[in-house]
Amino acid sequence: MTRKWKSLIGIMLIGIMIAVVTAGCGGTKPQAKEILIGGNFEMTGGIANFGQSTANGVKLAFKEINSKGGIQGKQLKLVVADNKSEPSEAANAITKLITQDKVVAVLGPVASSNVLATVQIGKDNKTPILTATATNPKVTVGDDGKVREYVFRACFIDPFQGTVMANFAAKSLKAKTAAVYVDNSSDYSKGLAEIFEASFIKNGGKIVATEAFLQKDQDFKAALTKMKATNPDVIFIPAYYQEVGLIVKQARELGMNMPLLGTDGWDSPKLVEIAGAASLNNGFFSNHYSPEDKDPRIQKFVADYKKEYNQVPDALAALGYDAGLMIIDALKRANSTEPAKIKEALANTKNLQVVTGILTLDSKHNPVKSAAVIEMKNGKQLFKEKVNP
Repeated sequence: MTRKWKSLIGIMLIGIMIAVVTAGCGGTKPQAKEILIGGNFEMTGGIANFGQSTANGVKLAFKEINSKGGIQGKQLKLVVADNKSEPSEAANAITKLITQDKVVAVLGPVASSNVLATVQIGKDNKTPILTATATNPKVTVGDDGKVREYVFRACFIDPFQGTVMANFAAKSLKAKTAAVYVDNSSDYSKGLAEIFEASFIKNGGKIVATEAFLQKDQDFKAALTKMKATNPDVIFIPAYYQEVGLIVKQARELGMNMPLLGTDGWDSPKLVEIAGAASLNNGFFSNHYSPEDKDPRIQKFVADYKKEYNQVPDALAALGYDAGLMIIDALKRANSTEPAKIKEALANTKNLQVVTGILTLDSKHNPVKSAAVIEMKNGKQLFKEKVNP
């Protein structure tokens, strides 16, 4: 080999080495083939059943869009972080999702208290948060009355849900007196109790007793005995299934056979396991949808979900699916994976067909939607009536 050729080959090798080093130090990288969406969910802890259902609904929506080619030629991937059903862990989870996993938006958490623990972190990192299920008004509007720019939801809010059950008690059940049993460790429960009481009184009713408990309590008989002494026509228990199941069981053991009323926190197969089917008879709760609804879209969703997970989807699964559709719709309209553009697209969500109805977000980032009242009978959920906003 001539000296000339050796020099030429040497120059080419040096050029290749420089190109490799440059690429490794911040040169052009191959375009990512996935869009990463965070899932800040209660996968373990007191309301793990809710977190798992919601995540399953999101995953089903993502699976469907991915099977059609994804968005912008990219596949959607849900990166799940377990918040263990605790606010402090929810804060840790969203921090990890944004700073380590580099997600462009975060879905969840489920519980209002857990979402509220994340809103400042989302704002500080300019990353949109979309909760499928948190119903407390403070989730999207702060104490200062200002709308939280980066927070959105797929469910109706507590004032509507509390009013629905107060109206149902007064008008459908003809109740004149009510007792309220509230979870003092839950913003969700306290907000609902406040709205129910105001609405029930407005309807001419009287609140004859208000008692409180804390999450993870096991013995509720002392407070129930106090309520029993006031002889209320109904008892309103706006709480999550874990404690509700024990409360209902113990109430019936004390001979308290009046209607027991609740909200979407009751909606879990675990409720029947904990309380027993017979104890739940004469129990009613508000919910976001009913799998018994004959709407073709709902029936298709129920069939697809059963095929995927071998179980009937609860309301949390339906709302998770709705949230999945909302983020898909926002990504399409934004035509971008930039969090700021996704945020703007979410704020402008209009007339979006989701499984629970047609969704348009109002100026406070809340959808106005219909509610269903569900009756528990022999362990089964029966559609009782529909309430429009």
